[in-house]
Amino acid sequence: MQRTNLSDKVINALKNDIASGKLKKGARIPAEPELMERYEVGRSTIREAIKTLAISGILKVQQGSGTFVASKIKDETLTQRLRRADFEEINTVRSLLEKEIVRLACQNRTASDISKMLHCLELRKKAIVADQQQKCTDADIAFHISVAKASGNQVLLDLYQSFTSVIRNFFAKRKEENMIQFAKSHQWHEELAQAIKEQDQQAAQQLIQTLLDNNY
Repeated sequence: MQRTNLSDKVINALKNDIASGKLKKGARIPAEPELMERYEVGRSTIREAIKTLAISGILKVQQGSGTFVASKIKDETLTQRLRRADFEEINTVRSLLEKEIVRLACQNRTASDISKMLHCLELRKKAIVADQQQKCTDADIAFHISVAKASGNQVLLDLYQSFTSVIRNFFAKRKEENMIQFAKSHQWHEELAQAIKEQDQQAAQQLIQTLLDNNY
């Protein structure tokens, strides 16, 4: 555990030097003995850190010449970070967001919000009947975004919208199952909209949990 932490320390220090411009693209990083002295770590820790950065494409090791900065460190957008996250991580954060969104939507929804939700559900239902997967996906995501808007919290809405590309990718990976699952979950979506309309937080929370448990 200790060596991993020391390796992370070296990785972060080198990344900070690259991000700040102290080490520019194409520049050769200090030799191992200098890095060992600078960070007060052993040779194996330095090599582990360099290997990790080389795998990620930030550094390039050239035998006989040294190790060079291969790319600049750019700020990673939330969408980019989400795209490389695994499904369990995504689902955990999505669950937290959905539950809070639904709770606030029950408190803050307006007649206009309910109208938008019902419109999205009507489009979703029509797409199910017509077996139009893309339209159903679009309507499903639009419905959940309409619930997020109803929460009245712009930050939650922005965060949820960042998840839409990940959700689309998830749907795209299970095309054969989608229409059956869309049809199966439609009544739950309708009941969720009704619970929000009636400001029934308990029912809404139970319904969103059911949808999350079934990956809808």
